Amino acid sequence: MATVPVPASIPPNPTVYVRNLEERIKPDELKEALSEIFSEYGTILEIIAKKNLKAKGQAFVVFDNVDSATRAIDEINGFDLFDKPMVLDYAKTRSDATVLREGGDDELESHKRRRLAEKERRQAHEALEAQKKLKRPPVGAPEATGRPAKTAKGAGLKPTSGAAAAVIPDEYLPPNKILFLRDLPDTADQETLTSVFGRFEGFQEVRLVPGRKGIAFVEYESESGAISAKEATSGMPMGPEGKPIRVTFQRQ
Repeated sequence: MATVPVPASIPPNPTVYVRNLEERIKPDELKEALSEIFSEYGTILEIIAKKNLKAKGQAFVVFDNVDSATRAIDEINGFDLFDKPMVLDYAKTRSDATVLREGGDDELESHKRRRLAEKERRQAHEALEAQKKLKRPPVGAPEATGRPAKTAKGAGLKPTSGAAAAVIPDEYLPPNKILFLRDLPDTADQETLTSVFGRFEGFQEVRLVPGRKGIAFVEYESESGAISAKEATSGMPMGPEGKPIRVTFQRQ
């Protein structure tokens, strides 16, 4: 008799992912209840429960070792909390507390940069998909006839196709190693910008645009340095009037 393949499970790790929690419970109250239950199985480094819409009904319990997480999953899975059975599994990614404990500050910073890069890639993809949906004709819309379109003003300009029109907003461009700066004050020069952006890992150069004030490019050795710089400087006030600058990744 043929055997049914068992799907690969998440590798054991010290973080327990808890879902199917009561969404109406406040995060502080939920953390307290989870702490009382899970502390029986070992030392808890942190409990993560957020109040934003996407994270409701979920939490992460971070133990200081894998054995504690395993025992908790084996014994508490299905346990009722606020009249709902909890569903437990190992978390897919390591928590910040675990990374810090195992790898120190440097590894934690790298871990955060990778997570931020993945988040921005996902946002870019979601924004592009949303743009594509907006450009799709409604269901049941009549198809274009073979009759040639009437020549209009501006004929000869490059037509904009649906695919070309689905442009990713600047805020959701995927990470790369070059930043595009806008809304810079007129006083912003090479030295000023270098003093701000040269603080981040892998800085290479600032490139001003001859004859154009208010914009510049900053290049790093890798996208991790650019991600850190963008995160720290986007919206930063600059110049005599203290107006916020715009910092995005360069459009590829």
